[in-house]
Amino acid sequence: MGTVHADAAPQIVETEHLTLSIESVATGFQNPWAVAFLPDGRYLVSERRGTLNLVDPESGQSKALDGLPSVNHHGQGGLLDVVLHPSFGDGDNDWVYFTWSKPEGSNSRSALSRAKWHEDSLGEIEHLFEQDRASSPGRHYGSRLAWLADGTLLMSIGDRGVDPSRAQATGDHAGSTLRLTATGGVPDDNPFVDDDNTLDEIYTLGNRNIQGMTVLNSGQAWASEHGPRTGDELNHLEPSKNYGWPEVSQGNDYATNQPIGVASLPGMADPVYLFEGRFAPSGLTEVTSDAFTGWHGNLLAGGLASETLLRVVLDNDQVVDEEIILKGQLGRIRDVRQGPDDAIYVLTDSAQGSLYRLKVAH
Repeated sequence: MGTVHADAAPQIVETEHLTLSIESVATGFQNPWAVAFLPDGRYLVSERRGTLNLVDPESGQSKALDGLPSVNHHGQGGLLDVVLHPSFGDGDNDWVYFTWSKPEGSNSRSALSRAKWHEDSLGEIEHLFEQDRASSPGRHYGSRLAWLADGTLLMSIGDRGVDPSRAQATGDHAGSTLRLTATGGVPDDNPFVDDDNTLDEIYTLGNRNIQGMTVLNSGQAWASEHGPRTGDELNHLEPSKNYGWPEVSQGNDYATNQPIGVASLPGMADPVYLFEGRFAPSGLTEVTSDAFTGWHGNLLAGGLASETLLRVVLDNDQVVDEEIILKGQLGRIRDVRQGPDDAIYVLTDSAQGSLYRLKVAH
């Protein structure tokens, strides 16, 4: 369980445009994965072991919530992303959505569930979706969530780490992004609903393992995706597109260090951007706060192995500039979110992970 830790002196970081302060909001989380912001100023922080924490920075309290399902937290699995319904707070749609690795014997599936929020507790769990087959071992779950402007929900599912060709199999959820309704159903206008050879939920194909995903104010969906050994990608997600894995890759095999696939193929989308080295992307957000002068509309991408927070400048679907904001100061970055309070929030992945707030220093 995390502990509120707001009294430590903030770090100061100088960037190209801004001077930032980095404050510790809460610490002591065991391998946290995602943060969501409640309208009353409290936070929800998920931990892979299966715990969802309610963090109240005002009172100094952090508590684990009851009622979550038992997760398979072997390897990379566990309780993963957490997001609120877009109309959360209206009384009718106070839903907390979460992804998790559903155990099935020694195997597991990427799954989506939700629970109604009741002031400081979760109501009964509703299970909305699970991928079509259980797999072993416990890696490449994907599991990021992002709401599109029309109220449908994108969910990433990784290739599950054994047979990369599953990402090209149209009858398999692995290695794709899905587009679902708020109740886990299939939208009528999904790109493959009239294709008998492709699962109706599939939105994009050929995705190895997306762990950063966000929808811009423009309505575009973007994702940061793990390559193999290097080859980490930033992609603009568009319906029905195939992003190539494993036939197209910019990375190498872990054992042989030889290239996997080819650099480009007709009919498959090239990455918009390749992260340098072994970036290991997780967490992606658009800067929407006007407080961050010069950053509005930019992307912030977190890195695990690289321990990096990278600012990426887009112009007409091209990356025209980049800047390293953090490099090693906080550790492995698992999640990055634009907060509702003119701050950026960063969640670190470790046995004693922490939630940090980045604000413009005045």
